[in-house]
Amino acid sequence: MNDKAFQMSLYLPIQGLTETVVTVVEWQVAEGDHFEKNQVIMLYETAKALYDFEAPCAGKVVKLLRPAGEIVPYNEPIMEIETTDSGMKNWIPPAFTEPVEADVDVEESMVSPAVTNEVVNDGTTILGIGGYLPSRVVTNEELVVGFPEINADYIYQVSGIRERRWAANGEKPSDMAYKASIDAIRDAGIPKEDIDAIILSTTTPDFAMPSTACILQNRLGLRGIPAFDLNAACSGWLYAVSMARGMILSGLAKNVLTVGVDLQSRLLDKSDRSTYFIFGDGAGAAVISSGTSGHLIRRIILGADSKGLRMARREEPGYCISEGCEDFDPWIRLEGPALFRFATESFAKLIRDVIIKSGWKPAETRWVIPHQANGRILKAAAKQSGVSFDRFYLNIETVGNTSSASIPLALVEIKNSLKPVDKLILCSVGAGVTSAAISVEW
Repeated sequence: MNDKAFQMSLYLPIQGLTETVVTVVEWQVAEGDHFEKNQVIMLYETAKALYDFEAPCAGKVVKLLRPAGEIVPYNEPIMEIETTDSGMKNWIPPAFTEPVEADVDVEESMVSPAVTNEVVNDGTTILGIGGYLPSRVVTNEELVVGFPEINADYIYQVSGIRERRWAANGEKPSDMAYKASIDAIRDAGIPKEDIDAIILSTTTPDFAMPSTACILQNRLGLRGIPAFDLNAACSGWLYAVSMARGMILSGLAKNVLTVGVDLQSRLLDKSDRSTYFIFGDGAGAAVISSGTSGHLIRRIILGADSKGLRMARREEPGYCISEGCEDFDPWIRLEGPALFRFATESFAKLIRDVIIKSGWKPAETRWVIPHQANGRILKAAAKQSGVSFDRFYLNIETVGNTSSASIPLALVEIKNSLKPVDKLILCSVGAGVTSAAISVEW
């Protein structure tokens, strides 16, 4: 560079009014490299698509401000360059426009705490936790075979997932629920006959009826106790914990088995990039009990907002595709851009609200254990929640999105490292759009 060179910051071009952030997928240059005008210097992704970032001038890379995989607001620079192009002295960064949704007002419809349990120290606890994952490991490399335009690393960069577990042929949701339940009851240290009720959350029941909870009841040999399913999608297990707490406080039960199970691998359209790589199968369970020997449940927030009805949906019930589905769409569908924004802001609000209602400070939170929705959503939510992202516990890399099973499965992984009185936030946003947050003192 000659003496006419000067340094400046570069910003990404805005791809639409509904977008506020992007993900840096891959840099095509390194610090110190020279580049030409219109050369592709970086790949980035919005909620809608993958884009090339072409250099607006020739120059030299001084500093890359954002690493691959990081989420970047449009109004923040991505790199510092040195150039002799005098026209760039008058270059105006893309204007940052507040998002506008055509069909969903996210600020208006962002999930708020519709129901809050204000009881503290009522003696309702998580007594035992258990989980089950199928043995079949499905890697990104296996799934991208039909997508020549992308590779396995790309899937990881945009979702945070490297592999997931898929159920074996013939394996049913009730099979997975049974194994997770046995694990949870064993961890609780009580005989199974002490279980007074079963609440099972699923979007993929064995049958329309009887309920999968009743099938599980039969497998466990616990005839006579109440057993029922509920469907709150990814928020379902937290809903089940809330219902269990209500049964305990009302005197209907002392020990309630709560289960989250979903088998979604058979419901994925192999041509749909927005869903095919995301979901895994699994089951998680917990025994919710009265008494003081378990892990204390402090606050519960539940909510739902029907303005998000079409953001995540499936028209046919069950865990497999029926023959003869010409009149409807049988697959899981996600509306990526709207769901990304809605979920990000709702996660952040849930975390902030439940911390406040628990009388805690964000810095006191040992772990946020969220529904493992998408790595990018959770990173963006952390920035808005007031809790550092290094306090978010993620296992999505190895299990994918297991819907209502994801939080108890994460608890199974982390429980041996938890200490007494560790403060935990469990939170989820799911189809409906449902939301839930629970604070727990371990």
